Amino acid sequence: MGCVLSSPRRSRRTPGYEEPTVLASQTSFTVNEVEALYELYKKLSYSIFKDGLIHKVVEVLPTTAMDPSSKTACSRLIRLLGSCQEEFRLALFRTSKGANLFADRVFDLFDLKRNGVIEFGEFVRSLSIFHPKAPESDKTAFAFKLYDLRGTGYIEKEELREMVVALLDESDLCLSDSAVEEIVDNTFSQADSNGDDRIDPKEWEEFVKKNPASLRNMSLPYLQDITTAFPSFVMHSEVDDYSGISK
Repeated sequence: MGCVLSSPRRSRRTPGYEEPTVLASQTSFTVNEVEALYELYKKLSYSIFKDGLIHKVVEVLPTTAMDPSSKTACSRLIRLLGSCQEEFRLALFRTSKGANLFADRVFDLFDLKRNGVIEFGEFVRSLSIFHPKAPESDKTAFAFKLYDLRGTGYIEKEELREMVVALLDESDLCLSDSAVEEIVDNTFSQADSNGDDRIDPKEWEEFVKKNPASLRNMSLPYLQDITTAFPSFVMHSEVDDYSGISK
């Protein structure tokens, strides 16, 4: 049985804190789930710098007291946020895997203010894109930004190649250079409809519609009910659990 934590309203708020009711009305999370995410966020953001912000120099989250299901879910979440840093992998996974472009890129996109840190509101709003119930259009747009490494508004072959390698690495898979090149060429043959050697947002949208598996990394099933995935963070809410949008 997880410990019962006090409501974030009665504790020190982190910089950029936003009310759970507001965030729930704008995301795919419920109020209780946002409150559970806040407890996780505080543990992440106070672990090293203790300033209530998640830094690009990654935070260390102790997981020794967590039950196995919580630790597994938390590990996956932190890998998503930026476990590319060596000391972070050592602290959480007891392994040194080195930099990973996918995780690093995800962190950059979560950092909406482009100031090298992730505030609580950014954390929840960005993480909501990975909710299984989040609109496919949001996932499609976010995935496009992931691949558009140079921020040009187009996906070029080299960018796609780099990200394919990073995604394979994140999944502990290794393919030959020729196999990676085949993936890139096949993707462009389907997506680059005007033949200009780059994929624009409209072409990407059409490609995703025909190849829904291309968004498989854009959904994290445990976000369906974060209070179950992280039972140690379950708390009593001071408000009725509701959302301003259909969950």
